[in-house]
Amino acid sequence: MNQLTNPTPFFDIHEQYVPYVKIRHQLHQYPELEGETVEAANLVSETLSSLGFEVHRHIGGNGVVGVLKKGNSAKAIALRADMDALPIIEENTFDHASKIHGRMHACGHDGHTAILLAAAELLAKQANFSGTVNLIFQPAEEPLTGAKKMLEDGLFTRFPSDAVFALHNMPGIPAGKIVAQAGPTMASSQRIVCQLKGKSGHGAMPELAVDPIPALSAFIDAVQTIKSRNLAFSETAVISIGSIHTGSSYNIIPGEVEIQLNVRTDTEAVREKINQRLQQILQGLELSYGIQTELDIQFLVPPVVNSTDETEQVSKCLKAAFGEDTVLSTGAKLMGSEDFAWMLREVPGCYLILGNGEGQFHGCSVHNPHYDFNDQIIPLGAQSWLHVVEHFLKPE
Repeated sequence: MNQLTNPTPFFDIHEQYVPYVKIRHQLHQYPELEGETVEAANLVSETLSSLGFEVHRHIGGNGVVGVLKKGNSAKAIALRADMDALPIIEENTFDHASKIHGRMHACGHDGHTAILLAAAELLAKQANFSGTVNLIFQPAEEPLTGAKKMLEDGLFTRFPSDAVFALHNMPGIPAGKIVAQAGPTMASSQRIVCQLKGKSGHGAMPELAVDPIPALSAFIDAVQTIKSRNLAFSETAVISIGSIHTGSSYNIIPGEVEIQLNVRTDTEAVREKINQRLQQILQGLELSYGIQTELDIQFLVPPVVNSTDETEQVSKCLKAAFGEDTVLSTGAKLMGSEDFAWMLREVPGCYLILGNGEGQFHGCSVHNPHYDFNDQIIPLGAQSWLHVVEHFLKPE
């Protein structure tokens, strides 16, 4: 069912935030993929500059950092937003729907950018703090490469920070709710490629070939037992076979099979246990089916692990600002991955979850052609960052 209109009334947004709703809609209409966020970086830079921030461009590609200093404190914190879109054909038909076919802000990064820019205005014009705020606008979160490139370009060397924070909207959680959960919050991700190598032959003479297809069948069955038979109930993991490539014709026994898997866990120990089991399965297939195997494990990102102290402090200051019922200390286990995890490996901090809303529209899942970010949560996100900065950089 097509979403015909955005049910969020534009007039419900306080006039202070209307410019940032417009920015969000502009970003949504002209989405950019991966590291190619040139126009988004231009818009971010112009906005930050107009607010008096010191702007630094081309960090790890099209990354932008805005720096604002107040008072005499040497303390510093960083706030991060992602800017890139997804290669999805949007099926919404509201006025701000994507104008570029095959590209869509289906994860809400347009909203995250708008929130951080709105926060930039609050920080510049009304915040009471002493220290330095580094606003990080990151490209290429979706391919899980942008954060690492910015770090490799000296992000926290050039912009030292005592803590780092980010947020992500979440459909299905009521608008107005914030989840600040200590410890593992999102999963690590691996791309694994398995090769099963036999010997091609005529379909009428299988005895002259080494058929990898029976081994493929056994491999699929064995992979499905890893979670149920090799991991404890308390060990969290998702193992998905996403791609199988083999064969060219119905009457030719293929010589090779390529299988691509995605493995997600919330601890390094579980990840290593799964990798070891995959190696054992392939060794067994070699003996059982007379094939050769290869295993290529590509580690993409570690799990997102929120540091205890920073998470507790965030929770405390947001509860004081918005009420005890606004902030939740636990949420559903999220097995998606986020390259903000690399930043948390270098600097302690917290990744917040911001409710996008419930129901048919704002409860629509991310990475869906009907998804749209909820404009009504822009003020809550921006004010959250204001309170976080004033808490961590409280004048002495």
